[in-house]
Amino acid sequence: MIGRRATAGLAAAALAVTALAAPAVRAQTAARTLRFVPHAALGNLDPIWGTQYVVRNAAMLVWDTLYGIDSRLEPKPQMAEGHEISEDRRAWTIRLRPGLKFHDGEPVRGSDVVASLERWMVRDPMGQAIRALREEFAAPDDRTVRLRLAAPYPRLLQALGSIGAPCAFIMPERLARTDPFVQIEEAIGSGPMRFVRDEWDPGKRAVFERFDGYEPRAEPADWISGGKRIAFDRIEWLVQADPEAIATALQAGEVDWWEQVSPDHAPVLRRNRQIVLDIADPLGNIGSLRFNHLHPPFDDVRARRAVALVVDQADYMRAVVGDDDVLWRRVPSFFTPDTPLYSDAGGEVLSGPRDLDRARQLLAESGYDGRPVTLLVAEDVGPLKAMGQVTHRILRELGCVVDFVSTDWGAVARRRAVKAPPAEGGWNLFHTWHAGVDCASPAGYTALRTNGDGAWFGWPNDPGIERLREAWFAAATPAEERAAVAELNRASMAFMTWVPTGLFMAYQAWRRGVSGITKAPLPLFWGVAKA
Repeated sequence: MIGRRATAGLAAAALAVTALAAPAVRAQTAARTLRFVPHAALGNLDPIWGTQYVVRNAAMLVWDTLYGIDSRLEPKPQMAEGHEISEDRRAWTIRLRPGLKFHDGEPVRGSDVVASLERWMVRDPMGQAIRALREEFAAPDDRTVRLRLAAPYPRLLQALGSIGAPCAFIMPERLARTDPFVQIEEAIGSGPMRFVRDEWDPGKRAVFERFDGYEPRAEPADWISGGKRIAFDRIEWLVQADPEAIATALQAGEVDWWEQVSPDHAPVLRRNRQIVLDIADPLGNIGSLRFNHLHPPFDDVRARRAVALVVDQADYMRAVVGDDDVLWRRVPSFFTPDTPLYSDAGGEVLSGPRDLDRARQLLAESGYDGRPVTLLVAEDVGPLKAMGQVTHRILRELGCVVDFVSTDWGAVARRRAVKAPPAEGGWNLFHTWHAGVDCASPAGYTALRTNGDGAWFGWPNDPGIERLREAWFAAATPAEERAAVAELNRASMAFMTWVPTGLFMAYQAWRRGVSGITKAPLPLFWGVAKA
């Protein structure tokens, strides 16, 4: 029998051991949790319904695609085991990898793939082209999908593996049957992490936990292709609109990775030896001032060109990045500079002298009658807030009455889908940006489409521009492709689908104990680890 003194001594010793072990346990737990600050709040869960990059980025953790684009912009099999193509290049048979399963335990079946891609085809530009050519699309068995087209579509794999939103994510058939213009209510995928809905607070946090049923490919990860091996049991997205608070938390070790560093805080972080600061994506982003083509005054091209004539990209870009001239450049084009197809044909409206008098004349000729112009500005996203303030100023200089709607990005994303007149809950203008990788060619360039009701928000309608886009798809040589893009850029500038406000890059920052963060058009969590 053990006496009371002995028992008390053992208990004290046990408490001492526990106290000593607690820091090690906490350290181990911390190493298995990644705390990430995204560029915006995660306002919804549907990666097909809209084109918000923050939703696409979260979706990359939850869902997977048949193919994935690598850093050479080449599509590689992802969920697909492989494919066969008929001699006439019109029939495709895609075989799924064995053992794929969704987060609810159900296997991924061919019928899930068909339903998911049918929904995606309605919203994506390349998907729309595939849908128009589709003669047959079916799943003869659980691991096989067959697609027969009326004519060859050489960029099919690029479309299925595209990194641009909306991506061709595969979800359970019951979710994929949702109207593509209505948001899904569940986030059930087959990706490496599952979404923890019970901990989701759209304006504050989103949580993802490891999905033990995920089987990564054997190949090394490369952008969104290869084996997506996650080193963490838990990834927490912590939303904070105040960059000062984020910078303080990063330096204190309360967060691990900041996706889009405020330019004002970059110098301080650069001096901190515990912080790594680097450009996130060398291809950058093209800022956008998006018009609503359905309602006055910007249903008239003269009003749209009036705005373009007073846009000085330097004003916008310095508002976005501050005095760091490494982070921006003028781009009188809709296309990404230093890429094979780049052209600034027709860009004189942006690169020539600014002409306020001529702009006011054009606005008057458009019939502008002094009604308020509704400008939606996401105050919780730094670059959008900065661009919105510049636009507010130039619209007033132009002579417009401005209805400045200061809100958050989630509210902008919802309101920009409203086609009603501005006075009835619609809008005239909003700011966004387009990743350079999406603007390198017309293939998946959603924002460049001018197909009316089928176009992106603003619903521009110009059949001539659509024909020029089709001419690029039909080009047989690189020279023909470049010529087609030049004409497409020229026509888009004349029509002024939207105003490019310049190209900007952004810094990302992380704690030095974090490794594996790479340069890419989006944050990639596979391959990242903590010491």
